[in-house]
Amino acid sequence: MKIVLQDLTKTFPGRSKKEPSEVVAVDHFNFEIPDGKLIGLLGPSGCGKSTTLNLLCGLLSPTDGSILFGDEDVTALPPERRGVGMVFQNYALYPHLTVRQNILFPLQNLKGKDKLTKAAMNERTKTAARLVQIEELMERKPSELSGGQQQRVAIARALVKMPRVLLLDEPLSNLDARLRLQTREEIRRIQQETKITTVFVTHDQDEAMSISDLIVVMCKGVVQQIGKPQDVYDDPANLFVAKFLGTPPINVFSGNVRSGQLLVGENPVLTVPGVSDQDVFVGIRPEGFIPASDGPLCCTFEGVEVMGRDISVVSNHVNSENASIRSIITAETPIDTTARTIRFSLKPTKVFLFEKESGKRIRFQNAD
Repeated sequence: MKIVLQDLTKTFPGRSKKEPSEVVAVDHFNFEIPDGKLIGLLGPSGCGKSTTLNLLCGLLSPTDGSILFGDEDVTALPPERRGVGMVFQNYALYPHLTVRQNILFPLQNLKGKDKLTKAAMNERTKTAARLVQIEELMERKPSELSGGQQQRVAIARALVKMPRVLLLDEPLSNLDARLRLQTREEIRRIQQETKITTVFVTHDQDEAMSISDLIVVMCKGVVQQIGKPQDVYDDPANLFVAKFLGTPPINVFSGNVRSGQLLVGENPVLTVPGVSDQDVFVGIRPEGFIPASDGPLCCTFEGVEVMGRDISVVSNHVNSENASIRSIITAETPIDTTARTIRFSLKPTKVFLFEKESGKRIRFQNAD
């Protein structure tokens, strides 16, 4: 099911007399979600991603704009008529019902032409349980399940209705790290098997990048960038996107461009043809540093963090906007841990320039 958002906007009234102005939660969101794809809505708390999800499912009505499922305008349709399946952050299972009864519950509420026979409901329940691999848990109560198992029950309950669209609102945030990894892989597997158009809301960029076909990065209700996860990481549209994506985060420096040379402090560190003279922010991905005895970027050495296959060299620079600079290099690269300074050459494709005032990307030939 293709989903089209046209100038989708949601504002909330001011909270009090001290704050009378409206709050714009979603601001003119335009996007076409391709049929059968998994889309990650990504951004910090308060960016409008959960509001967007609630607009999609009908729990909120837009202030302006429209929502189309395929060619059908569903903007004014109530939630129960949109054909959506919703999975909430807190699972929202009925504690007094068994797993079977929880999954079965949405089917028992179908009316009219949608009403199913008891045999058909039981078959659908078994199919949904099989899809999320919880067949052996059907007679247990939610209190007898782990967090990961409860999440699978919630997903099965959403899928049992055979929805046109599946909506997931931070479904992994209550799980520990190992379960999050396992469950997000399961969500991806289920989505690929069912081919249901899925919108996945998260503030965790690792989750969004690992399972999404496309990610939508939002900030203060405004879409910052849309694209394939790796494309957005490799080619951020602005400083916000560059800083939000990546673990460890991008290293940001204050710099300036003079006569086609990028300077960090007094030292030219990279040639940037076509960029006019100006002060800039310089973003360098952790993997963009190459230790070199004659490298143009000289940093104060602080230590090494062992990460297994790779190591993280921790350093500092007077022009760094980060508390510490982290450079990811292979464990085989020799590092003099007794030195006070360390020098780096830079990979041009991992260096990004941004306007000092607006944060917009400044492109130069070597980065294309």
